[in-house]
Amino acid sequence: MNCFYSKFIIAEFHRYKLAKYRKLTGFLQLIGAIGLLIGLYKNPTLLLLSSAGLGFLMLAGFAVRIKIKDNLIQSSPSFIFAALNLYIVYKTCLNYF
Repeated sequence: MNCFYSKFIIAEFHRYKLAKYRKLTGFLQLIGAIGLLIGLYKNPTLLLLSSAGLGFLMLAGFAVRIKIKDNLIQSSPSFIFAALNLYIVYKTCLNYF
């Protein structure tokens, strides 16, 4: 939700020179989060797709942070969330497919 309302996040997207993608990013994050919740309890395929999508989104965010030369502390949340989502992909594949 912060992508839509937070002044800090809005300013960060301007700093990244990606302001036109802010709402799309927020929408994709919300859809991914809803997909994770539903997939966790109802549908492993949805869990797999949602976690893969969020993992890719977070890897892209990490790449942007590296490109604009942010430090390790600023870049680490996107990398950690990418790794967490890719771990979910891995575990979902092992358990269901």
